[in-house]
Amino acid sequence: MASRQSAKARAAARRQKDKWKTKRWYTIRAPRHPWNYKAIGETISETDKQVIGRIYELTQQEFDGDFTKMHVIVRFRVNDVVNSDALTEFIGHHHQNDHTRRQVRRFRGKVDDVVDVITSDGYLLRLKPLIITDRRVRTSVKEAIRSAVRDVIIGFGAKSNFAAMQKAMMGTELEKAIHEAAKSIYPVKSAVIRKSQLLQSGVDMIGGPTLDEIHSDEERSAAEMAARKAAAIAAAAEEEESEDEDSEDAEETPAEEAPAEETPAEEAPAEEAPVEEAPAEEGPAQIAPPDVEYASMKVAELKDLLKAAGKPVSGKKADLVARLLE
Repeated sequence: MASRQSAKARAAARRQKDKWKTKRWYTIRAPRHPWNYKAIGETISETDKQVIGRIYELTQQEFDGDFTKMHVIVRFRVNDVVNSDALTEFIGHHHQNDHTRRQVRRFRGKVDDVVDVITSDGYLLRLKPLIITDRRVRTSVKEAIRSAVRDVIIGFGAKSNFAAMQKAMMGTELEKAIHEAAKSIYPVKSAVIRKSQLLQSGVDMIGGPTLDEIHSDEERSAAEMAARKAAAIAAAAEEEESEDEDSEDAEETPAEEAPAEETPAEEAPAEEAPVEEAPAEEGPAQIAPPDVEYASMKVAELKDLLKAAGKPVSGKKADLVARLLE
């Protein structure tokens, strides 16, 4: 009985479909405003419903290439699927805990707060600013800094839409405004928005590029990149061929010139014979001057005489004189 059940189970397992074959890849894209459906990642799923609601996180350095914000984590949530594109909305960001802890040092003051902001297009955000002062401060000074920073954030959010708030929080515009407000009360070391959170969505903006336009732009850029790569590969191949031809020519040239170099070596003895006879033919070489004259001459002059006589020119002055007297 047990064997029959196990056989049925094995047969059912064989008939079971492979779930991985039914899954497909989705391209995760940033919001239309202000990121123009930028591709930020990929995910895999069986159906569109399973993709909706997923949260995707990445560092700001990976998102926009700003290496000074590598400690910032940006969060997006998928809220719609179009064909193989998973469209997201920005739901907040936060600084890594170890980076925040490194900002707080002994004899410095820490001022933090929680501020709820409503943008001009109806989005409700919760921001958490963090201000580090140069020295420890009293509670009254902290309250004054909190009040000034809160007014700046609320006023900035009231005159900005959600897209502008995203740019300001991930950039330096809002942080500079906070820094200026806090600096007027007490010297400040740093002022940042260490965390943001989307509490309620508002009205979606109309306008901007469509997905079809984004796809055509991506295809065009991919084609241009492929053309550049092909041109670079072709140029590299031509350079390699030219280098190979030059090396072959350089190898062949010594082989052709080798006999020309050997010819003087073979004829050297014939040329040396007149050099040995030269002292006998020339009168001054036969009439040797006295020893005193050799001793008074310079080494260069002695060497010239030895060269004319076909004798070695190495050695000290005494050796040269002795060689001339031979």
